[in-house]
Amino acid sequence: MTEKRLNLLKNRRLEVRFGPDEPKRIGFTCDITRQGFFIQSSAVCRPGTLLIITLIMGHDQQVRLEGQVQWAKRVPPQLLRAVKKGGMGIKIVRFVAGEAIYRSYCAALNA
Repeated sequence: MTEKRLNLLKNRRLEVRFGPDEPKRIGFTCDITRQGFFIQSSAVCRPGTLLIITLIMGHDQQVRLEGQVQWAKRVPPQLLRAVKKGGMGIKIVRFVAGEAIYRSYCAALNA
């Protein structure tokens, strides 16, 4: 990964609900960018899977979007905190609701 890309990644922990049909699994974000984010979770889906995702932004704000799994690393639940990178890299495909909230959040992270 290039140094420029590393500078764009912002490690922020937000609660995430996700699933292929409905957002019923729970995880947490890290490595947030304008194009996508990483979901830390022991429940991973195969690369290429389209997910319905709800990001809990705080202050009763939520962002709902469709994202595609770009890569996944399965880690047993008991090792998830130790390994840190168990989960999935998500590329944002389409915002359903809250795009302005997400874009504003990312802009504030890079300010």
